[in-house]
Amino acid sequence: MKYLVTGAAGFIGMHTCRRLLDDGHEVVGLDNLNAYYIPRLKQHRLAQLEGYSNFRFIKMDLADREGIAQLFKTEQFKRVIHLAAQAGVRYSLEAPFDYVDSNLAGMVSILEGCRHNKVGHLVYASSSSVYGMNASIPFSESDNVDFPVSLYAATKKSNELMAYSYSHLYNIPTTGLRFFTVYGPGGRPDMASWLFTESILNEQPIKVFNHGKMQRDFSYIDDIVEGVIRVQDVISNGKAPYSIFNIGNNNPVELSVFIEAIESACGKTAQKNYMDMQPRDVPRTYAYTARLEQAVGYKPATSIQEGMKKFVTWYKEFQKELSA
Repeated sequence: MKYLVTGAAGFIGMHTCRRLLDDGHEVVGLDNLNAYYIPRLKQHRLAQLEGYSNFRFIKMDLADREGIAQLFKTEQFKRVIHLAAQAGVRYSLEAPFDYVDSNLAGMVSILEGCRHNKVGHLVYASSSSVYGMNASIPFSESDNVDFPVSLYAATKKSNELMAYSYSHLYNIPTTGLRFFTVYGPGGRPDMASWLFTESILNEQPIKVFNHGKMQRDFSYIDDIVEGVIRVQDVISNGKAPYSIFNIGNNNPVELSVFIEAIESACGKTAQKNYMDMQPRDVPRTYAYTARLEQAVGYKPATSIQEGMKKFVTWYKEFQKELSA
């Protein structure tokens, strides 16, 4: 089949494209290559895809309504995996309109493209951040998510609402995936795995918030991609063909254990500055994944120790590439 994957130069996007290409599909990858983090990393990811004859890359912004509409009309995609977005919870405090353009206007552009060109299934990225300060553990898809504590989270909740309305009005199958703290080779520089690894290898102190007692449902990238690939074959038969799934490891890891896994992978001990929890941070994330398991027969299972070994190996290789 012919796929459109948005955010193809992004972390999850690149790995998803590669999996689809390995499975023999034709993939058009779209990305605006913005400068939110180092462009060399995005080019590094794209280099993993450019050797495939069944891959084409298009540089385009989601907010380009006419360009996106023409792309859908010309290519006639069978399925769309929409992973492009302005990422980062804290950055949304600094640049709110970037989130409006990419995450809200961009989502409408994708939905309109699907609507007018009979796309068979739209799978899109939501986020565990929609759960906000939810006290119910583990986080379930049936929980109330009407109280986002960041603009980023609000845009992701809005994406789910937009998708539902288009599914209801135009019978477009849509599936939202609430990702839980994805990490692994090719990950972003603003994520804890990168920041801690960089500091530990350079023998610089790290900030350990909430004195290492926070817990995150860390999800290894290969597990996430396996879930994405399986989900896009599942189309709801409900009144509105619409689904939401948590996609996480279903195994919260304490921050102190996460740091220990990085220390082990790096072969060095971190210099730790223990600090109170930051405002707007949540003490724990924990994905209830029974709905995903029932739908696709899959549950992520990569341990934090195994995943961090692979990340640190990749990180060292990438740093050599940067310095070459």
